[in-house]
Parts: sequence; structure tokens; C-alpha cells
Amino acid sequence: MTAAELERYVELYKQSVCATAMCIVKNISDADDVTQDVFFRLYTYEGSFVNDEHVKAWLLRCTVNRSRDILRSHWYKFSQPLSSVKELAQPDKTDDMLPLVMKLSRKSRAAMYLHYYEGYSVAEIAEMSGLSGSAVKSRLARGREQLKKLLKDERIDDDDI
Repeated sequence: MTAAELERYVELYKQSVCATAMCIVKNISDADDVTQDVFFRLYTYEGSFVNDEHVKAWLLRCTVNRSRDILRSHWYKFSQPLSSVKELAQPDKTDDMLPLVMKLSRKSRAAMYLHYYEGYSVAEIAEMSGLSGSAVKSRLARGREQLKKLLKDERIDDDDI
């Protein structure tokens, strides 16, 4: 892959890759590391792609895998965040639902983001994540239920003000 092709793919898919990683690791620094690693893997990948959509699917699959690797790592399990530094993701201000999606369980959060924000079908998410279609559907259903509860709780909190 040439540097020009890599730049094009970074420009096209960096936001999607970073947002997907953020949904899984819930830490902007780790999401940035995942994003950088995924694009490095793309640059060094020796295979070929059919089209841009194939590249995007490959990138998101690598993002999911690399994010899971970070969550399983010994360092991640036993490290403590610095109490003086609190970096939070700054979601798009025009989207009121994304902060609520970020509060979902890790499994539901990733499926919900890929389905509703990236526009992937259940079958495509199943292929990317290595799950069955019914498992993805279950995660989406649980995510919707969790969102419903979060929205209900938020409405109750707003009424108290």
C-alpha cells in the first residue's frame, strides 16, 4: 500500500475507527492507540481489497479485535487511572444519544454503535465480531432495553430539577 492510499483511508475512516474503539475501551487515549495501531496494520497488510467498503469492514474488524486485546491485557486489568487527569471523549454535540450509548454495557455498546451509527447490518456485525447473527440481535435488543431505561431515568432526573 502506498502512503497516498493510506492517507486517503485515514481521512475516510479515522473517525469511524476511533469512535468504534472508544465504544469498546471507553478511554480516549486507548482509542487513539487502537486507531494508530489499526492504520499501521493496514499500511503493512500484504493482502488486497475488493473496494473501499471492504477496507472499512477490515479496519473495523481490526479495531474490534485490537480493542478486545487491550481490555484483556494484564496491564489494563491492573492499572489505575491518574486521579488528577480526567480525559473524557467529546462526543458530537449534535447527537444527544451518543453519551447514553456510551453508558451501555461493552457488548451492547459496540453492537449498537456499529448498527445505528455506522449502518452495518446484523449479518455484517456478526461477521466482524465473530458472533452469530442471533447473538448480535440479542445484544442490540439488550442495548435498546438499556437505552430505554437510561432515557426513563434521565426523564425522572429532569423532573426533579
